[in-house]
Amino acid sequence: MKRVLVASVAILAFSGVASAETYVVNMKGPAAGNPYWNTFAQGATEAGTKFGVTVNVMSPPSETDVQAQISQIEDAIAQKVDGIALAPTDPNALGPVVDAAKTAGIPVVFVDGAGSNADVPFVGTDNLAGGKKAGEFMCSQLKSGDEVAILQGVLSTSNGADRYNGSKEAMEACGLKVVAAQTAEWDRAKGQSITESILAGNPGLKGVFGSNDNMALGAIEALKAAAKLQTVVVVGYDGNPDAANSILAGEMRASVAQAPKKMAELGIQALIDMKAGKKVEMKVDPGTVLVTKDNAANYK
Repeated sequence: MKRVLVASVAILAFSGVASAETYVVNMKGPAAGNPYWNTFAQGATEAGTKFGVTVNVMSPPSETDVQAQISQIEDAIAQKVDGIALAPTDPNALGPVVDAAKTAGIPVVFVDGAGSNADVPFVGTDNLAGGKKAGEFMCSQLKSGDEVAILQGVLSTSNGADRYNGSKEAMEACGLKVVAAQTAEWDRAKGQSITESILAGNPGLKGVFGSNDNMALGAIEALKAAAKLQTVVVVGYDGNPDAANSILAGEMRASVAQAPKKMAELGIQALIDMKAGKKVEMKVDPGTVLVTKDNAANYK
């Protein structure tokens, strides 16, 4: 099987097929420790099998290691891969290396999060709408004047900014008071520690929106320790299996589910079509679903 050798990169998965075409899927973060990226990686390798191409899945060591991701893309360009599906850690910082790939004749598609290169197709969720969906659910659970907090992702990404802005807009529109908004960098442990700090300064808190499920699950741990889980509504984002189990257990109240497997497949399909000279849509949204106790069993 033809493989792409990338310096200082852990290859997370392969499609298991041999082909004349090799595509790189560079995720924003590692699959280990994040069910969302693990599912995304599975979708990418399954797409390789489906389409009969080799798919190499990789990521930087963390979602904030921008330079490592830039180096990975530079190495992929040097290896002359047939296409790159990229979830950018920092859209502006990745812009020049994306242009370099295009100059080298390598098709690029943004997946999961939009990039700053206006002429590159994007396959991913409308996170502004998804954030609003989370905020609207919070509104349905609380009353005007209640205090809420937002655990932000990495705001240099479109995902982080859009989920924050969408949720804040929806919650403020129904009269909820956003008393704290801090980044926990998509991390569960940081979600817990930051929620602890927010609770200390806002003992009357009634709701927490975690911009991904990892942070929301961290918030739940903080609320358990403070004996406040039953009085504070927690909403997450991604709809991963850990969140679904938490919802079924009566802890997390809801999550906005994305479709990472489908997203990965659509990204690979777009690259194959671009390589073949076909026209592709500039924006494809796999959609979101609100996960509550009524349908959480479908997301376990």
